[in-house]
Amino acid sequence: MDTKGTFAGLPWWVTWIVIPVIALVVFGGLIASLVGFLIGLLFKILVFVALVGGVVYLVRRFKSGSSSSRSDW
Repeated sequence: MDTKGTFAGLPWWVTWIVIPVIALVVFGGLIASLVGFLIGLLFKILVFVALVGGVVYLVRRFKSGSSSSRSDW
């Protein structure tokens, strides 16, 4: 039995409203945890990039401000 045959006799509102609502009820916790994980991961990546950028900025600023040469390292 193919999908078109299964949903062919059903009203449009069952296909487009009831089935997605059932899927959200059944898989809602999983979907919410995945979205929360992805948002948390993106936030951590942004914080990491900001911190690395700040360190690079500070190192370049203090390095160019000092009159020492590279041989000091």
